[in-house]
Parts: sequence; structure tokens; C-alpha cells
Amino acid sequence: MKRINYLAIAVLSALLLWGVSGLMAVISEPARADAPTEIRGVWLTNVDSTVLFSDQAVTATLQQLADRHFNTVYPAVWSWGYTLYPSQVAEQAMGYQQGLYPDLEEQGRNEALEAAQGDRDLLLGLVAQAHDRHLSVIPWFEFGFMLPANAPLAQRHPDWLTQKQGALPAARRYQEGRHPRVWLNPFHPEVQAFILDLIAELMANYDVDGLQFDDHFALPVAFGYDPYTINLYRQAHGGQSPATNPYDAEWTRWRAAQITDFIDSVFRVVKAKRPNAVLSVAPNPATFAYRESLQDWPRWREMGYIEELIVQVYRDSVDNFRHTLRDRTIQQAQGHIPTGVGILTGLKNQPVPIGLIQQQVQVARDMGFAGVSFFFYDTVWTVANGETWRDRDRAIQQLFAQPRERSQL
Repeated sequence: MKRINYLAIAVLSALLLWGVSGLMAVISEPARADAPTEIRGVWLTNVDSTVLFSDQAVTATLQQLADRHFNTVYPAVWSWGYTLYPSQVAEQAMGYQQGLYPDLEEQGRNEALEAAQGDRDLLLGLVAQAHDRHLSVIPWFEFGFMLPANAPLAQRHPDWLTQKQGALPAARRYQEGRHPRVWLNPFHPEVQAFILDLIAELMANYDVDGLQFDDHFALPVAFGYDPYTINLYRQAHGGQSPATNPYDAEWTRWRAAQITDFIDSVFRVVKAKRPNAVLSVAPNPATFAYRESLQDWPRWREMGYIEELIVQVYRDSVDNFRHTLRDRTIQQAQGHIPTGVGILTGLKNQPVPIGLIQQQVQVARDMGFAGVSFFFYDTVWTVANGETWRDRDRAIQQLFAQPRERSQL
């Protein structure tokens, strides 16, 4: 995700125009608490947040969420090119067991903080503490196939990377805001084996309740023009090369189908190692996801791979929010699996007004969705103009006035 689509940044400034009087009017409205089950989730990340950096911070975070009747956390476990837990698979592939502390300016690890961490296993402690507080833990593969451009994995395995049309190295680069990225080739068997081995290791070693991918478990439509993928396409098309137009219907369909085939393998590994774990997906709305990222999640849902869907609906108005939720593919999913709504609570130093958050939660409830998840933890309590921390905390308490179990299959 969630290094948010930077389009979201442009709309956040408009959100700050909310007035105090309108805010308090929304806060004073009673929240419905008549649903027998409801997903009440929040994403925990290691960027623009310190909640994962110490056992004390994890304890305080989970207690705060439990006290306010959340029931699910989605902690990042694959971010900035590193696992956030000790991984033998990662160490073999890139030379590092984990990388909890990213150095965002240098696109690498904060070696001093990593060394000070010692043998701490973030995820092991987080799972135990969360379960003690009746919180489900669904680890989040935040970066999916994406890597920082100078990530050790990319440097050690350049043949694992895909590219756009054009000359290297520029053809491998993808600019996400101010950060240069590269993309692992989701069609390459060694990349697939690496991801599957990470998943198998995670499912075998931790008592987690599921696994989540988001919009980065995909591929920007401009990519796929590496020699390996071109040859693979030619084999399936009688020697014909891919279209030079990356949006070509058959070229798009073929790449999306290969990713869908890989989801089948992911699902099987999850269930083999932890049968009761749910496979959760947090994508963009379907048309955008397929056109721009080759992510055909409605097909994944039809084939039974998705067991929980949290659609990212990061909108700056209630009308746009409601309109997006009326999308046919979202409505179809809602009739078959627990389908929740991802709600943006803010970016660093750019919080969303609590009144808008409350209204969007209420719309999701009124439309019969299975629950919500907030991106991301810290911004849930980061005040916007005219608010106080107490305003926001009281509003969250009112939204989740009574404890609820998670929505289940």
C-alpha cells in the first residue's frame, strides 16, 4: 500500500478544511453497535512510525488497540527489501536475516539500530501479546514484488528483476514519490520460489492468523519487457513478441493470468503450513488494479483464493467513498467473503479529520460491509486542524463502543 499512491497526498490538503463545528457535530452522533461481527483492523508499519521498534512500544500499542475494541492488526513483515523477523530464507538470498529499521534517505538499513536490537524477534513477541489481548495477527507483505533500487536482494540477483522498454539501468527504475524502486519479476521461477519459501517459513514458525498482500503484490503495467518474460510470452504465442503498447489487451491478460497462477501456489503453501490461516488481500478497486498493476483480484476471489478482502478506498469525500463502494466487483465480493474497507486516516504530518473518518466508517456499516481497517496506526490519533488528541480518541471509542469478534468465512 501502502507507501500510499501519491495521488492521495494531493487530496489530503483539502481534508484540512473541515471546521471544528462540523467535526464535533459528527462526533456527537452515536455509533451503531448492532453488528454481531466486524473487522476492526489497523496496519502497523516501520515507516513514519516507531510502534514496532521496541517491545515496550508494541505492548503499549496493542493494549491501546485492545482497550478501544479493535480486533485485528496487520503488521508489516516484508518491507523495504527486508523481512521484519529473523528469516533464514532471507539470509540465504541476500545476506541479512532481517531489517526492521529502514534508512529511508540511504535506501538501506540503519545498521546501528539493527545491531542494538540483538536477538529480538519482533513478530514472535507481537503475536503472543496480541493473542493475549484477543487481537488477531495477519502479517502484511507490504512491498510485495517491489524493492528499493539498491536493496541487497536486487544487487545480488539482478536477473530476478523485470524492466520497462528501453535501455538498462533506467528501464528497471520505477519512481515512487521521491524513492527509486525496482520490481522483482513475478514470472521468474527463482523469484516465485523465494516468495513461496518466505511464506512457508513464516507460516511454519509463527502462530499467525493469516497472511495479507496488497497492491504491491502485482506489477506496474509498463513492466514485463525483460528477456526472460519476453521469451516466456513468445513460447506461449507461437514466437510472437509482446506488444510495444503495455496496455495491449492480450499482453495485459497474459501477464495478469501468470500472476493469478502464482496466487494458486501461494494459497496452497499457506494452507499446507497453517490450514486455518486466512489469505487476505488489500487491493485497489478492481478496474484500476487490473489496468495499472495487472492484478486481477476478482478472478482470485472467484477461484477461492481470497478469504478476506479489504479494498483500499482512500477518498477525500463521503460521496466519492460511497460511489467507489458501489462498484460491481466489490458488491460481488461482499456477497461471498468477508469484505471490508481500507480507510485512510492520514499520512505523516497530514492527518485526515476525524469527522470524515467517522462518516466513512458509518457508510461502510450502512452498506453492509464486514468492517474496516485504518491506514495507518499512528495517524489514527494524529490531530488535524481544530482537533485535540482527546477528540480523536473519544471518536474512536464511540465508533467501537462495544467489543466485536472478527467477521469470519
